[in-house]
Amino acid sequence: MTNYLINIIGPTAIGKTSLSIKVARHFNTEIISADSRQFFREMKIGTAVPEKHELEAARHHFIQHISIGDNYSVGDFERDANKKLEELFKSHDLVVMVGGSGLYIKAVTEGLDNFPEVDPQIRKNLNKRLEEDGIDWLQQKLFVLDPDYYKTADVQNPHRLIRALEICIETGKPFSSFLDQEKKERDFKTISIGLTADRELIYERINKRVDLMIENGLVEEARALYSKRELNALNTVGYKELFQYFDGGIDLETVISEIKKNTRRFAKRQLTWFRKDENIKWFKYDEDPQVIFDHIEEQINT
Repeated sequence: MTNYLINIIGPTAIGKTSLSIKVARHFNTEIISADSRQFFREMKIGTAVPEKHELEAARHHFIQHISIGDNYSVGDFERDANKKLEELFKSHDLVVMVGGSGLYIKAVTEGLDNFPEVDPQIRKNLNKRLEEDGIDWLQQKLFVLDPDYYKTADVQNPHRLIRALEICIETGKPFSSFLDQEKKERDFKTISIGLTADRELIYERINKRVDLMIENGLVEEARALYSKRELNALNTVGYKELFQYFDGGIDLETVISEIKKNTRRFAKRQLTWFRKDENIKWFKYDEDPQVIFDHIEEQINT
């Protein structure tokens, strides 16, 4: 019997959580989260972790399962998620995976790409340039060495920038040339469902979500984490802007505007990544769930 992974993707704030729960309940199954920001138990409000009633509506895995101080890589997630899938497929023919972290989704469904070893001194040099010249230098360097990857990369994340640049420098080849290598064989089939909307509506939903996060206590959550701001997990939209606010010299209204702007940019990069995948079936964010259920059943029965 064939096992199926229902992969629900789309930009942030589009409604993936709600749909994933409906799909899980309809097919009487469980959910794996592939949202790398929601892994951390200390970051609830700023990562839009599902509410208590949502977590109770369908069983979720990989939600707030590690701490911000833990060293947890995409490779670790690939291992853990596929182990969990193997376990879940013993009692379910179908499992749901949901998230907007393209690399983490790819790790589960296709496996990670293989990269060459890099001289540690290159990383040290890049980290030094980050300290001395800031993230702008890394961004400009990547734009020159690998403009294709620059278009889809999270260019606000220095860890990702340094990882790409060290490969470029070590090999003399673009980082993107090492991506999309031969896929690993999986013992399940993937059915990918994408949620989308007009850009203006996506941006409107993002702006409303950020306002709601502020109302729900994001400033206080970020303040409690301020002393650990150097951790890589906290170098993410919503927190890094508030850390600048705590440093002084910038008012809260401006910070909230920056969070909205950077989240909109993040959503744009998500869509750029996902639209490269021709196997995704796209639906409007407010599509009748029954239409999506029917599509899934049609794919299974084809």
